[in-house]
Amino acid sequence: MATYSAEYLKRLLAAVRRFEEVFGRWMETQEESDHVQSRGLFPTVRNKDGQDRATIRRLELDVAEAAGAAARAVTITGAQIAVAGVGVLDPIENWSLMSAPKALFTPQEVRTTAARVRGRLSTMISEAEAAAESATPGFAPSELHEVIWTAAAAHWTTHQYRVAVREASEALTVHWKERLGRNDVDDTVFWQQSLSPGEPERGRPKLAWPGDPTDKTNRSMRGGMEPLAKALNSLATGLNLTVRNVATHTRDELSEQEGMERLAAYSYFARLLDQCEIRRAEEAEST
Repeated sequence: MATYSAEYLKRLLAAVRRFEEVFGRWMETQEESDHVQSRGLFPTVRNKDGQDRATIRRLELDVAEAAGAAARAVTITGAQIAVAGVGVLDPIENWSLMSAPKALFTPQEVRTTAARVRGRLSTMISEAEAAAESATPGFAPSELHEVIWTAAAAHWTTHQYRVAVREASEALTVHWKERLGRNDVDDTVFWQQSLSPGEPERGRPKLAWPGDPTDKTNRSMRGGMEPLAKALNSLATGLNLTVRNVATHTRDELSEQEGMERLAAYSYFARLLDQCEIRRAEEAEST
């Protein structure tokens, strides 16, 4: 079964409503009957006495144009009518047959078809919107890195997004300071020293991306391991300058979207750090 976007179905719905509008104006110029009154031999509409023919012709063109735009909706919704001896027809597309001898449709059948199409389109639009919403990947803050979300959760749930970001950024620094035993330096200096190139010094362990830094065949990043390791240092600096410092030294509140983006950036950084090796000058081997 074909599926249609909610926007496309809404355009069809608008086309059907336009048809109903112009059809109603045209019917104001017509005498209306049904199959019983016409005895199945005559038209089910005819011009009212005293109506201006030029006006009627103009209205008929409007109806024809609107019917052309709305006819697709009848097919999509399956609202055609079975006519004995003829087959399945679309009353909207064939509205003009009401003016012919042995008319196949009555005005009420055209109106009923349009109403049925509107109802089915409305249901299809709701279903399409629900399907689109369920197909969109959801964002669950609780699935962020444990260190990030644990620090942010209490503030996030009370809609204090700036504070949540600030606490998460500081928690990550505290987490790694404790793991490396580096409570002797400020935060910025800590990241600069811990992620800088070169060998660790006594009392200054470093976080290093695993692998041979001279390996040019590693596919983690073009150029090998060395630029990837340097990128971690730049990432830490960039996040501290653009996220942590702003969240700490200003009182401008963040929107939920802005908060999510900043927490996600720190969560990704935290996961990268988890993959790093801790290298200490005192140890013979990396841990």
